[in-house]
Amino acid sequence: MSYEPVLLRNIAKPGSETLAVYEQGGGYAALRKALTSMTPDEVLEEVKKSGLRGRGGAGFPTGMKWSFMPKETPKPKYLVCNADESEPGTYKDRLLMERDPHVMLEGCLIACYAMGSRRCFIYIRGEYVQAARTLERAIADAYAKGYAGANVLGKGWDCELTLHVGAGAYICGEETALMESIEGKRGYPRLKPPFPASFGVFGCPTTINNVETLSNVPYIIDRGAAWFTSIGREKNTGPKLYCVSGHVKRPGIYEAALGVPWEELLNDYCGGMSGPRPLKAVIPGGSSVPVLRAEEIAGARMDFDDLAARKTLLGSAGVIVMDTSVCMVKAIHNLARFYAHESCGQCTPCREGCGWMEKIIARVLRGEGVPKDPDLLLDVAGNITGNTICPLGDAAAWPVQSFVAKFRNEFDHHIAKKACDVS
Repeated sequence: MSYEPVLLRNIAKPGSETLAVYEQGGGYAALRKALTSMTPDEVLEEVKKSGLRGRGGAGFPTGMKWSFMPKETPKPKYLVCNADESEPGTYKDRLLMERDPHVMLEGCLIACYAMGSRRCFIYIRGEYVQAARTLERAIADAYAKGYAGANVLGKGWDCELTLHVGAGAYICGEETALMESIEGKRGYPRLKPPFPASFGVFGCPTTINNVETLSNVPYIIDRGAAWFTSIGREKNTGPKLYCVSGHVKRPGIYEAALGVPWEELLNDYCGGMSGPRPLKAVIPGGSSVPVLRAEEIAGARMDFDDLAARKTLLGSAGVIVMDTSVCMVKAIHNLARFYAHESCGQCTPCREGCGWMEKIIARVLRGEGVPKDPDLLLDVAGNITGNTICPLGDAAAWPVQSFVAKFRNEFDHHIAKKACDVS
């Protein structure tokens, strides 16, 4: 475990959230470098060469996403920073915004410069009150020192930063629902196409990036793409934040090279399992991804491609660790209840299906389940996946499908014995 932190290097410093401390550590040097000695196309190309993939869940190449922004358009071009971190088990962006907000702001400004945008909207989760207040102060300080606003660093380029606070809807983390919310509308996801790059916020070309994604950008510009690609492995490059919760001795946020071995993350970073019970299951990427049994995650590299090969996702890297004391029926009921509550209701399969899945699992837990219920759950989940406007339907159905498939014996025991077989 010889990794040297990059994204978390400032958070332990007293006053790490202030501009003064950020500047002492070389803050905004990358922005100055970009504006002084690089063209927008050169910045874009450097991010492409770095192999940076989106840290919000999808893992799409960031430089390629930026290149979708049209170069010539009569409309304004916008960047949106998605800070609506609401995925259960995920809290990495909150730490960055509360303890090192300027690295995200610098990333936003560099991204705007690369894409020819003059305005960035930062959409933050409504419950993140402290983070929002910290960002407000950071934005004001950036304006005061000439890093944002008119004539940034005296280079003749303008860029406005606008903080938009959400109202507590999980669905607004989905990029098109987020844009609807910025426009003052109900957070209903949009049909695609048109895609945000051509028709986004207020009908203008828009790019949406996650907080952690943008926080990597200043380091790429400052240290170069070659440095970034030296961390991790091919197609899975750079530093990564992992949010680990559950039955580990030291739950928390850990930074490692993308693709850190699972056993290293568990044992070296988190201190191993918290008690004498062995590992039973892991949700590796936030609550919306398929669960893995202990034997399925053994030997895994915690990156996009290795976990995809294991038929799950890195997602937001919200790693939820469960030992053999966990009743998997109770665990999936907790998640199903969340998704039933957070469905926006626009699509019938999700609106009705999420409610039905929660009710069926609750029935099993009450001792009123019938033998066909596990198959009924799979049927309902199968009618949701691929049949909704946005990915929330899949996010709700995939965990149910994987829990039933991999822990069918626990569902059957609850139904047959009207009791849990976990003690």
